Amino acid sequence: MKAFYQDYKLGILGGGQLGRMLIQACTNFDIHSSVLDKDANAPCSQLASTFTAGDITDYDTVYAFGKTVDLLTIEIENVNVDALRKLEEEGLQVYPQPSIIDIIKDKRRQKMFYREHGIPTAEFVLVDDAQAIRQHLDFLPAFNKLATGGYDGGGVQRLRSEEDLDKAFDAPGLLETLVDFEQEISVIAARNSKGEVSVFPAVECVFHPEHNLVDYLFAPSEVSREIEQTAEAIARQVIESFGLVGILAVEMFVTKEGEVLVNEVAPRPHNSGHQTINANVTSQYEQHLRAILDLPLGDTTITIPSAMINLLGEEGYTGPARYEGLDALLNIEGASIFLYGKKETRAQRKMGHVTIVDEDMASLKRKVEDVKKVIKVIT
Repeated sequence: MKAFYQDYKLGILGGGQLGRMLIQACTNFDIHSSVLDKDANAPCSQLASTFTAGDITDYDTVYAFGKTVDLLTIEIENVNVDALRKLEEEGLQVYPQPSIIDIIKDKRRQKMFYREHGIPTAEFVLVDDAQAIRQHLDFLPAFNKLATGGYDGGGVQRLRSEEDLDKAFDAPGLLETLVDFEQEISVIAARNSKGEVSVFPAVECVFHPEHNLVDYLFAPSEVSREIEQTAEAIARQVIESFGLVGILAVEMFVTKEGEVLVNEVAPRPHNSGHQTINANVTSQYEQHLRAILDLPLGDTTITIPSAMINLLGEEGYTGPARYEGLDALLNIEGASIFLYGKKETRAQRKMGHVTIVDEDMASLKRKVEDVKKVIKVIT
């Protein structure tokens, strides 16, 4: 098939760590990877077959880049969708589809999509600015989320009462009621253009108490089989409702009453799927390639229980990255490190991740704490 011709080029918008791991999957398929990113030193810059420094939010730059490849995909939603639409109209395959990226990158439209398609999600109201929130004081406590621009925990503010309104965003967004949840889980779904759908088993995410991003996760999750089946069915419903081609990470809350609610989705490889490289028959990165190239989807079975710990820049350090504790880390049985090639560190920047595999879940949890103690990113 054309995907394996010697001159076939896969274009990737965004050169971060997700693109870097996607490129590593491309090498197994002998696929030429062309990457566009504004940062000339982005994580993909040394691995891509072709790397172009350019702004992925600029229409002309994205359009010109798209004319050089055979298929175009993304590793981040903040891209110029108008350019993608034009390329798609001219016959270029763009996956995920531009119309879907456009909905998902706007949290207001994303939440309305769930409501319109009967997808369970937390109650919410749309707000245009900070002043509008005053009309919904009875909705507090709630999360105030920016419509666009939030990433890795940014663009989200917890408002407990009227006294917190000085923290509200003075821009279009929404108020989402606080969910009294028992667990936060994620299910990654994949769909190819034939309509074949496959889902990965649910993973359980533990979020950092201050930074609103995943600290670590376990796979498989410890939810009941009934809840896992519900979550997997919801993930299928979401990706089929969108008609998305590619992979879709569906983040969900499990309430104390056992209800499963969709929080947010990401139409690309996701932080909650890194461990699939070591612990599943097919990784999320290979699955994304299979989906967008319209190949049969891979087996998502977990081969061994695993954990993934995000490796973040330490507080108080900004500058050239240095990794402390690598010897101690690699002495932990079952631990593997993935460094993202970022030259500069800063507080809470994702610099890499650690995957641990272990047949015993109790041992796995102990090793997570050991990893968090020994490895540090400093300058």
